[in-house]
Amino acid sequence: MGILSYNNMFVKIQIIAVFLTLGIPMYAWNSFISHYAKSSDFTEEQQWHKYVFLVELPEFNKSTLEVLRQPLEDRHITISRAKYTVDYPSSFMFVASMNPCPCGYYGDPTHHCVCTPGQIQRYLSKISGPLLDRIDIHCEIQAVPFAQLSQMQPGEPSENIRERVIRARNIQTERFSSLPLGEGGGKGRPHCNAQMTERMLHQFAEPDAASLDMLRMAMEKLKLSARAYSRILKVARTIADLDNSDKVLSQHIAEAIGYRNLDRGDWAERGV
Repeated sequence: MGILSYNNMFVKIQIIAVFLTLGIPMYAWNSFISHYAKSSDFTEEQQWHKYVFLVELPEFNKSTLEVLRQPLEDRHITISRAKYTVDYPSSFMFVASMNPCPCGYYGDPTHHCVCTPGQIQRYLSKISGPLLDRIDIHCEIQAVPFAQLSQMQPGEPSENIRERVIRARNIQTERFSSLPLGEGGGKGRPHCNAQMTERMLHQFAEPDAASLDMLRMAMEKLKLSARAYSRILKVARTIADLDNSDKVLSQHIAEAIGYRNLDRGDWAERGV
């Protein structure tokens, strides 16, 4: 069952309670794929920072998807009833995949899309702008042509990529190690750039004048929200860490902006 494979029965009960409250049917629980490391490797605060992967995002009920907005923003979920209110920690990395339309071929240069404009609009409109705002990175992936698939030239080894990621995470851990407990909104300290508050963004991810001008033009042209502005700075700070750069430079901002290519005004109008 993926997410229900934990040994801690109390954690299982909490997860089931949240799923039932969100109205997620039992047959859909397998779509919640989570990886849990051993508890001894993390503090109590860090044990809640896990991974959730939703396949075919628009196939989920829209009201269910909208409920994700609170835990994605606040890293906890509050369930209120007439006689009680319960607050659960819910800090996780949210990953999702989806097709561009019901048939999967909208915008494909080699296949003909058979969906009507109305079908495409209804399909995409299930993913609201506020939900997209809370997702740091959006990537459109095109089919790889045969000429590239058949190339024998090896790519970068996964071990090298893993070393870069570990080095960047260590940089972030060191960056936040001097902050007081509870600074990131939880019981402990932030341990990654995604958990930075607005004050931390000014402290650790302040762009220079050229980068600020580039970001301003992107905000105006793509009609990005204030929340998207913060997400871009957090991603740019992470790209700078991967680049082993102390400062957030214009190339880091440019790359971070490029990762928000779904976050624009025409999202629900692409099929019209």
